[in-house]
Amino acid sequence: ALGAELVMRMSYSESPQPMPPGAIPADWSDKVMNATLRIGSALIMASDGCEAGTKFEGFSLSLALSSAAEVQRVHAALADGGRVSMPAAETFWSPCFGMVVDRFGVSWMVTVATP
Repeated sequence: ALGAELVMRMSYSESPQPMPPGAIPADWSDKVMNATLRIGSALIMASDGCEAGTKFEGFSLSLALSSAAEVQRVHAALADGGRVSMPAAETFWSPCFGMVVDRFGVSWMVTVATP
């Protein structure tokens, strides 16, 4: 949805140093230990946490894009399989701003970058 490029991905089983006993669940060998994604000129780093559960609560990711058309495109792509919290439209602070919860339950705020 964001045009991200996977720069690097390493699973726990690919680590050059074995994990200490009990550090991760036994069935986590294929989970992501480290990953780097490029979105435009930004780098995002991520990993699978060692906690149980999959809730994303109490935060939103904010993405500033270069145009209203790009905000509309990304907003629609993130909403596919998710839900729109606020349609992408002009606001007093941005030519185009919208909010969406993606299919994984992650809340996004998408806006036109302003000087």
